[in-house]
Amino acid sequence: MQQTVLEVKNLTKRYNATTTAVDNMSFSMHEGEILGFLGPNGAGKTTTIQMILDIITPTSGTIRIFDKDMVHHREQILNEVNFSSAYVSLPGNLRVWENLYTFARLYDVKNYQKKLAELMQTFEVSELRNRMSASLSSGQATRVHLIKALLNEPKLLFLDEPTASLDPDIADRTRKLLKKIQMEKGLSIFYTTHNMQEVEELCDRAIFINHGKIVTEGTPSELVKKYGLQDLNEVFIEIARKHA
Repeated sequence: MQQTVLEVKNLTKRYNATTTAVDNMSFSMHEGEILGFLGPNGAGKTTTIQMILDIITPTSGTIRIFDKDMVHHREQILNEVNFSSAYVSLPGNLRVWENLYTFARLYDVKNYQKKLAELMQTFEVSELRNRMSASLSSGQATRVHLIKALLNEPKLLFLDEPTASLDPDIADRTRKLLKKIQMEKGLSIFYTTHNMQEVEELCDRAIFINHGKIVTEGTPSELVKKYGLQDLNEVFIEIARKHA
């Protein structure tokens, strides 16, 4: 039986009487699964991730990671998860190696210099080691941020549009690398993207949300069949327009 690594029950976030970003949402995620968490802009994806990672406080509901609650096991949980987003920058006044060494020490990574060298080689950015982080292109910065997210060998990884700023060639290589790492390590990945071809290629299951509520969920092939459409991109458009 697959272990549940993430369980969300009746999660709600209200900012005021008229604004509900996440509305009574419940779902779970299994060990080793790549779960696509999808929806149009403003659907509530980022708010949900921020609540799961304890960046913002839910109005109501419960979140359990590795069958533990964040209130009593915060340090233990955060040591075994990590996060990468195309829209979050590392401090630009530090060199790439300085940023990555800092995070490696924060996570108490053993043999962190060797680990960093291996990951930089894997993601083909070894030549960026001494560059100032502010000088990186968006694609280079994305790959460096992915290295940061993998330094502590997390059991659960949150990726927010990780290939959004990559050209098609590098995006394809990055997806293949992530899949390879996931299969080798049994890594669970919570994946948000607007690239539905990426979801079909990577994700075991997908959850579509809109206006803070779950609209539908299933494997990519199940969802295409359910809606009677050609591919997941058409499903996305159908959901976004029907539930606008």
